[in-house]
Amino acid sequence: MFIGHFAPAFVAAALGPRAPKLATTFLAAQLVDWGFFAFALGGIEKMRVEPGATAMVPLDLYYMPYTHSLAGTGIWAIAFALIVMLWTRNAMGGFLAGLVVMSHWVLDWITHRPDLTMAGGEATYGLGLWNYPAIAIPLELGITLAAFIFYMRRSRGPIGPPLILLSVLLVFQAINWFGPAPTEAGPFLYIQSLVAFGILTGIAAWVGENRYFVRRGGLAAPSV
Repeated sequence: MFIGHFAPAFVAAALGPRAPKLATTFLAAQLVDWGFFAFALGGIEKMRVEPGATAMVPLDLYYMPYTHSLAGTGIWAIAFALIVMLWTRNAMGGFLAGLVVMSHWVLDWITHRPDLTMAGGEATYGLGLWNYPAIAIPLELGITLAAFIFYMRRSRGPIGPPLILLSVLLVFQAINWFGPAPTEAGPFLYIQSLVAFGILTGIAAWVGENRYFVRRGGLAAPSV
C-alpha cells in the first residue's frame, strides 16, 4: 500500500483544532518507510526485486525487523508521539500522530504477502491483498478519497493546495502501479522513495498551513 497509508493522516489531521498538522500526520503515515529506506541504504534492513513476489509488487521485503515488525512499529509510534507531544505541548496531537504511525503496520498486514513479524523472528504475517489487484486498487483509492473528502469537509481554506496534493498522490500511485517495475533494489530506488515521501510531506505542510477547522457554532480555528 502506498497512498492508502495517507488515509489515516487525512483523518487524524481533521479531528479538530487539537489535531496534529497535516505535515505531521503525513510524516507519521510513512515514518517506518522513511526508516526502512534509510536503513536499507545502510544495509541494516534489506529487500530485493523478485518478479512475481505478488501480482502487484515485485519486491521481497525479507528483512525489516526494526521498522516493520509490530514491536518495531510500536517503538517508532511511541517515540514519534512523545516528540510531537513535547514539541507542540499537545498531548492529543501526539497521541493521534502515534496512532497514524501504528496504522502503517495494520495496512501493510492487509496488503503484504507474509513478510511482517511480531518482533523479528521466523513467523511472518500478511494477508496478501497485493495478489488481488481488482480488490486492492479500488480499496486503496477508496479509503484515500474518502479520507480526503472527510478532511476537506472538516476544514476551510483555499481549494487549490489540497487538490494539488491529491493530484500528486494519484500521479505517484499511478507510477507505482503502472510504471516500469524496478529491476534491482539499490540506492537509486531507496533515495527515489525518500524523495517521493519528502515531496508529499512538503506539499502537505503547505496545505495544512492554509486550512482551518470549524468549531461548533461556525467559528474557524487553526490547527496546532
